[in-house]
Amino acid sequence: MSEVVYEETATMIAAGELQSFVPFGREHCRNHPNAFNLQLRELQPASELWSSDGAAGLVGSLQEVSLQERERECWQLRKGCKGVREEEVEFEEELYAAGTVVVWSQGSRTGASAVYKAFTVDGPVQQALWCNFAVPHNKKDEEEVEQTVCIVQSSCINVHTVTGKDFIAPLPFQVSNVWATKFGLLLERKNTDAQLGPPGESLPTVFSMLHPLDEIAPVVCKLAGLFEGSCVQYASDATMKMVFSCSQPSVVVSYDTVQGTHSVWALRRVTPDERSTVLRCSAEPVGTPLGLAPGLLPSHLRNISRLDSPGGGGASGLGTGASCPSGAGSPLHYGALHSHQSRVMTSSPGLHSRLHSPSISNMAALSRAHSPGMAAPSFSGASRFNTSLQSPAPRLHHGLLPSPNSTINETVLAPEAEPIMPDLCMEQLWSEAAGGHREMSSQASKVFLTSDLCENHYLCFLVESHQQLRCVKFIESNNTSQLIFTSITTVSAKDAEPLQSINAMLVLEACGSLVLYTGVTRVSKVFVPGLLSPSFNLTSHPSHRSTPAEKVSTPANAGSRHLQRLDEAVMPSPVTEARGLNIKQQEGSFLEDFTFQQATPSIHALRDPVCSRLTLELSSGSMLRVSIPEIATSELVRKCLQAIRFILPKEAAMKVLVKWYNIYNAPGGPSPHAEWNLFVTCFMTLMGYNTERLAWTRNLHFEVPLSPVIAAKKARPSDGGTEEDLDYLLGSHYHRQMNPQSLCSENPVTTETDPRGASLKMDTAAPLFPHVPALFYVLHLVYEELQLDELQRARASSLVCLLQQLARDLQLDQYVDLYWRDYPSLISGFPETSAMDQALIGQMQRPSFLRAEPPCVLSWLSGCLRGEESPPFPCLPAICQRTRLLVLSYALYIVGDENATSTEVSKYLTKLSAGQKYSTREPHYRRCSGGQEESSSESLAEQLVVWLTSEGFTLKDLDSVPFGVALPIREAIYRCREQPCSDWSEEVCLLIGRQDLTKQAHKMTLAKSKASVGSGLSLEPPAASEADEEEDGMSDIIQEVTGLIWSQDLRVQEVRRLLQSSRPVRVSVVQLPEVSDHEYIEEKENKLLQLCQRTMSLPVGRGLFTLFSYQPVPTEPLPVPKLNLTGRAPPRNTMVDLNSGNIDVPPNMTSWPSFHNGVAAGLKIAPASQVDSAWIAYNKPKSPELANEYAGFLMALGLNGHLTKLATLNIHDYLTKGHEMTSIGLLLGVSSAKLGTMDMSITRLLSIHIPALLPPTSTELDVPHNVQVAAVIGIGLVYQGTGHRHNAEVLLSEIGRPPGPEMEYCTDRESYSLAAGLALGMVCLGHGSNLIGMTDLNVPEQLYQYMVGGHRRAQAGASRERHKSPSYQIKEGDTINVDVTCPGATLALAMIYLKTNNRSIADWLKPPDTWFLLDFIKPEFLLLRTLARCIIMWDEILPNTEWVKSNIPQIMRGTFEPSEDINMETMAQAQDYITAGACMALGLRFAGSANSDAFDCLYELARTFMKIMSFAGTAAATGYYNLQTGLSMVLLAIAMVMSGTGNLKVLQLCRFFHRRTGGEMNYGFHMAHHMALGLLFLGGGRYTLSTSDSAIAALLCALYPHFPAHSTDNRYHLQALRHLAVLAAEPRLLVPVDVDSLKPCYALLEVTYQETKWYKETTVELMAPTMLPELHLLKRVKVKGPRYWELCVDLSRETHHLQSILSRDGVLYVKLRAGQLPYKDDPQGWKSLLASSVNQRASGVRAFKPEAISTFTSEPALVSFAQFFCKTSEELQQRDDTLVLFSAMLYECVTQECPEMLPTYIAIEQAVGALRRGAAPPHTFPLWQMRLVVELWDGRVRRGAANRHDALLTSEFLPVMKNMVDVALDRWLADNSSVLRSYMRGEALPKAARSVMLASFLVYRSIPSLRTTRTTLEGCSSLGDLLCRSARLGIPLRDLLRLVPVLPCSPSGLPLQAF
Repeated sequence: MSEVVYEETATMIAAGELQSFVPFGREHCRNHPNAFNLQLRELQPASELWSSDGAAGLVGSLQEVSLQERERECWQLRKGCKGVREEEVEFEEELYAAGTVVVWSQGSRTGASAVYKAFTVDGPVQQALWCNFAVPHNKKDEEEVEQTVCIVQSSCINVHTVTGKDFIAPLPFQVSNVWATKFGLLLERKNTDAQLGPPGESLPTVFSMLHPLDEIAPVVCKLAGLFEGSCVQYASDATMKMVFSCSQPSVVVSYDTVQGTHSVWALRRVTPDERSTVLRCSAEPVGTPLGLAPGLLPSHLRNISRLDSPGGGGASGLGTGASCPSGAGSPLHYGALHSHQSRVMTSSPGLHSRLHSPSISNMAALSRAHSPGMAAPSFSGASRFNTSLQSPAPRLHHGLLPSPNSTINETVLAPEAEPIMPDLCMEQLWSEAAGGHREMSSQASKVFLTSDLCENHYLCFLVESHQQLRCVKFIESNNTSQLIFTSITTVSAKDAEPLQSINAMLVLEACGSLVLYTGVTRVSKVFVPGLLSPSFNLTSHPSHRSTPAEKVSTPANAGSRHLQRLDEAVMPSPVTEARGLNIKQQEGSFLEDFTFQQATPSIHALRDPVCSRLTLELSSGSMLRVSIPEIATSELVRKCLQAIRFILPKEAAMKVLVKWYNIYNAPGGPSPHAEWNLFVTCFMTLMGYNTERLAWTRNLHFEVPLSPVIAAKKARPSDGGTEEDLDYLLGSHYHRQMNPQSLCSENPVTTETDPRGASLKMDTAAPLFPHVPALFYVLHLVYEELQLDELQRARASSLVCLLQQLARDLQLDQYVDLYWRDYPSLISGFPETSAMDQALIGQMQRPSFLRAEPPCVLSWLSGCLRGEESPPFPCLPAICQRTRLLVLSYALYIVGDENATSTEVSKYLTKLSAGQKYSTREPHYRRCSGGQEESSSESLAEQLVVWLTSEGFTLKDLDSVPFGVALPIREAIYRCREQPCSDWSEEVCLLIGRQDLTKQAHKMTLAKSKASVGSGLSLEPPAASEADEEEDGMSDIIQEVTGLIWSQDLRVQEVRRLLQSSRPVRVSVVQLPEVSDHEYIEEKENKLLQLCQRTMSLPVGRGLFTLFSYQPVPTEPLPVPKLNLTGRAPPRNTMVDLNSGNIDVPPNMTSWPSFHNGVAAGLKIAPASQVDSAWIAYNKPKSPELANEYAGFLMALGLNGHLTKLATLNIHDYLTKGHEMTSIGLLLGVSSAKLGTMDMSITRLLSIHIPALLPPTSTELDVPHNVQVAAVIGIGLVYQGTGHRHNAEVLLSEIGRPPGPEMEYCTDRESYSLAAGLALGMVCLGHGSNLIGMTDLNVPEQLYQYMVGGHRRAQAGASRERHKSPSYQIKEGDTINVDVTCPGATLALAMIYLKTNNRSIADWLKPPDTWFLLDFIKPEFLLLRTLARCIIMWDEILPNTEWVKSNIPQIMRGTFEPSEDINMETMAQAQDYITAGACMALGLRFAGSANSDAFDCLYELARTFMKIMSFAGTAAATGYYNLQTGLSMVLLAIAMVMSGTGNLKVLQLCRFFHRRTGGEMNYGFHMAHHMALGLLFLGGGRYTLSTSDSAIAALLCALYPHFPAHSTDNRYHLQALRHLAVLAAEPRLLVPVDVDSLKPCYALLEVTYQETKWYKETTVELMAPTMLPELHLLKRVKVKGPRYWELCVDLSRETHHLQSILSRDGVLYVKLRAGQLPYKDDPQGWKSLLASSVNQRASGVRAFKPEAISTFTSEPALVSFAQFFCKTSEELQQRDDTLVLFSAMLYECVTQECPEMLPTYIAIEQAVGALRRGAAPPHTFPLWQMRLVVELWDGRVRRGAANRHDALLTSEFLPVMKNMVDVALDRWLADNSSVLRSYMRGEALPKAARSVMLASFLVYRSIPSLRTTRTTLEGCSSLGDLLCRSARLGIPLRDLLRLVPVLPCSPSGLPLQAF
């Protein structure tokens, strides 16, 4: 074993923040209403409570409980998991369990704790723990994690999820312990009597539960085996105890009680091979030594004992630890584990004693001596062998060997049962060596994972009996799939806990002192203020440590001591029963004995570590919470430490870090602002400097002396400000930088008298001395990284002092020059002295990567912009993230290398690695070709944005990038913003600043994660304004949207008025003089009865109008408006009532209307709302007269898909009531909800109601006729489009079902036949002639026969039995009754051949072309045939009157000779009905399309019909009823075409018919007209009709052209089917919503249709909110500019995206461009900001008033900028030109739509202004940024003007600024040319000359450091020579020109004019 690395032990650090600790749960439980009392009250009746023994029992049990609760409390803490809002707040969570209560609380250091949740359970809590379950999501592999609290009781586990779900998982056996793992829970079975069964046969002991609803499955374990690699078996070893589990990495640690060793196992999902191995070995007979089939149970398991399980009567499954294998090997079968009747077997002692032959123990001893490397370690205890015939046979097949002398016939056969599939597998990774020579080690009381400062990982376990902490180091293998355990180190310890956040652990040593370790390196002692270290106070009696109580260490006592420790460990282990009262007493006495000598309490144990805090348990019983300080608080120190750790070898790095930690955290250590100074001193000392002698380090100001000895005595200074703080500030570098003038006086050069050389000697023995160059280099890279972050740049100036010292000492002049250029005033102040000579430098290891020319990231980026080639830039992985991001971004976007971020990273970045330190490698330069322009910059910009997002780069990060560096990235973002992809993720959209897309993506992800779709912005309906307006059921229409669609008028209010049925109607009848009062009352009531026909038909239309517009509240019943059938008579407003008895009112008149009313109410519920079974049942009315309404409500729930949530039990409940309407509603509802699914359970449900689907011999059920009709339609719906053969056959024969037997099936046969036809059509919908496997049925021929008549075919099969006896009422003969069968057969043909354009079938349906034949056909059937023929020939339907006329047969179209005998009536009726049929077909063909041609054509025909009706003569010929039917069909057809559009002309038609109530206008016609009205405003204008096959089928059912004559009429068509129209509705309304105001608004859409055979690809512009055409017709939908940001949804790729938008209220988020107003405020676009500047740009700027900005942009930054900087005010005494400049900037930002550029503009202006005023800052940073901006701009100009429009800085602003810089620098150059000349010659400059301006000039003009490069520009002979040399130096031509006047010998032949 490697020993611990000991650092110097003299050091000591101070622990901070002491707080006394009491578990919060304990306090809470005191005030908790004790669950125990409540239970007693529930269990006993009141009388018993106070009877004598009852009361005594109560008192007794209360005492027990309080004792028990005090006894069994346990708690655990963890780090809080949720981020509170944006900023992560660190808080602790505590889970406390005592008695029956579990308290989960949360609290932070600063905030007090609060209860998050508290749970009370029935039994005592054994254990409470947090566990995350992975719930598989959808059917894909992605998993959602559910966070839960699991509460373990003796018989079950309660699981409560954070989202509020509760589960109870019963336990089939007693559990000793439960562990939380990555996958779920691990349960350890309690092994009560292990010695009962022989050692061979044992049940699995470890089980897994992956979800509370899953089966509990055994865990498979895979041993690291001896020969065959590994052996897979169930974990069934009773000697294996779990001691630890962990989810990251997923491991468990177990302890072998026999061998005394610990093992580590990887926990993972089981592989299919392992699963089959385990199951096979339990299922197949495998040869065993005795040839016994393993399917047979060994003999000693034969005796069956009674069920005596602890749960009482076998309630908890298995008996007391009885091993009960049923089926060998895999004892786990559902029968064995989960049935209470399972036979629990224990063995009789007589039988199993034979097995204990003496050799077993020897074998055990023998195997124990094996080395763990060979034997299968700790799984089977000591690998025991069975002795069979005295020869050792290894354990095979789970050791299920029978006893040696048992024979085959003694064994019993196990019952067959299905085996349980194992889910998880434990794979052995490592096992401790068995300690044979020493005494056996005991079970670890604590196990934890920790890592050290150098990221080595350790698994530590505390063996208390040896007072040892064993740390096993492990590493992850390369593919991270496996852990490899390497070495084990032992630390002596009494207790230990890990501190995750500081990579350390706190160890309590045996002597009682606390020591901090990182990994196995000792850092220092920890000083806890207020607790003296025991080494001071226990000097007198050290021997007294072992106390009297401990000396008498009986085994029980020892055991319980461990248990007690175990309980307080970090693991949530429950206190086992063994810890009784006696131990408490012993402890108590021990403390009393000990008090006399222990004045101050000592630390007795540690527990509950969270991050860097943990609890100390004191011997006095109280607890303290302390926090151990961090390694560094300042970001800069932290970064430097990371870099040092990265580059140094691990041992050296560890030394540095430990040393630093000790210095930094010495008791009374430094205040935060001295941290950096302290770091510099510590670091330089470690490198061998004498910091006392160096001038600048000596001036670093410290508040505390550095000697830890003195420091220990001084407490930490208070945090209040002191005098010292002010002195510190004045002495700091910061102060010096801010006052560069005072520098020279303030910082005198060292004044020591002794010679310089002696004072600055370096200590070559210092630990870091050899590594100085490498350390210097990594710190330089950290410095470059800080340059790229505006927030960190101030820290760079601190770092630069240290760097310049090192650079000087290492004699790296170029680095010093670089630092001087960056911080001229700062560096000039330092004495130029070097502490090293060449000899010393030679002793250091100089790494290969340290080159003479310094890497400078800004010049690298600038080279990129200029298109030069540069070597790859060095980068520290994980430390210099910003450098990496920006370098690669430039490589991708500026250089244009698409693979820069993927395959070719090495071209641009070299990664330093600690290992590659001293190798040499050739730098390979990359060529930067100009020919890479092919890949368009658009795609590069997109790639860049997507890549940056994937790297986690956000807008916040971009703001901290310096403005020059950030400009190209901003430009890329600006380009992407114009035309983003519709499928980008939320984060990308955020980065490019398209909140509209982010919101949309957010909505998308929300919908994916859970079903609640209405959240986010759901367009909320307004609260009803007037209270007096009673609930008419239509208040939920969203007025915000309807107000935009129909903004000019109040048509929605009008529709509400027409469709409301909850207020009395106005009955105005004038009393004529001759009419008596009594007759007058009768007259009024008759008039009311007529009006009621209309009122009763309204709900059908209202259901369509309010479709899916309401989200119900789960705690309130659904409001159903009442159906009001009373009236009011003017003028006195008297009540008129039908129930007065004056007139005859039909019976049951209101039953169907109230059904429809219920449907209408239920259809309001949106499909996305949260509805569950309980709520549906909760809505059930109490009064029986509302049962019809509830039946309708159930049907509506089916139509919107919610009925699938209704429990089967409830469905059964409703059907058994035998209420006809409820059955109809339920059957139709369930079938609609399961549309086309062929669901078996629903099929069974329907079949019971259809005699034809039952076997012929089954009992005759008395099913009402209407219910049979509904069931038949239900079959059609459930099997829609499936072409199911058996159902098709039955339905085909049912169309022609004869009446009978006897009195049955004689009434309303038409509706049944029609239903069968419709259902058959649905089953074979659109299949045409490809009906697979149905050719023998001859479906079309049979249907044709039903349609035209003929001889009945013989009934086949099942139904023949039924029809033996004929009907007693109807004699039909052997011909088919066409009047009954024709409609169903016609529509069935139409649906089977729908859209197939099959001409031969269509010709069957042509109307006959002779008068004779015409007389034989009902006109109604002509309508159906025409309709059927047209929808079969779908593609021939044309939206014009000629096409409609072409359906009328030739003979009716010509002129007629008077001689012909023509029945005019026949002709007129035939014509009208055929026209109506054609119109219906036209309506279906163009349903929901709002096709204007179709509308004009149908509207024309409707007017024609109305004209005919108004002429009495013609109307009489055709018959009023027939005309009205035709007119209703035309009206419905128009409504279908215009559905959802709310067209005004159609509304007027509907209103006209609404007013006509008298005469022939019956209930059915009113229903048709109001359905038309409902379709016209479908779903409040949000829905429209689809033309899919399924929708056409639904519309044919709903709009069947025979409407009921009165409200109880179901003869020809079941009224309930009218609502199936809902199945054809689809949401296609697109509502643009402004993302800033979240209000719906107008936006211009451009919709492109795909090309079809009727029209080419066309594009139309629509003003949204608008109905979109059907999506399959579209190619793309685009939000058009200029007012809103463009947004394109491409439908040629996938329609999912748009469909999901439409299904969620159709909300499409749009973002208004700045400078634009919404269409509502500015319809013409004349007020926009750009409109004023059409004539010329400049006037736009002048005319722009900053005050008006708020109307044009919602960007808060711009608005406040305008408010504070662009207005003249007293405080701002600014010149006008600045105001003008600021206003111009603002105008530019708004019109260019890039508000984020404002800070850039201001920064440029400030940089230039400072330079002009000559008040240059002490650093040249802004000029670097200016130079980058200019270079980017030049590059863009060079590329040509074509690309300039998408550059960000397009205005004249930049050239002006650039010119100002040039002027200022030229003026300086004119005065100081000599300084520049001498600098370029490399002469040393006097301090005064080394000015900021010189540095600025060098930086901006990109002049390289010329002292080192000897190729100066002197002595150029010609211009070419000059250019050539300057190119070599990388000076751009532009800057070279500025240098010409300075060049010493400018060749005379080259006058300046040459340039």
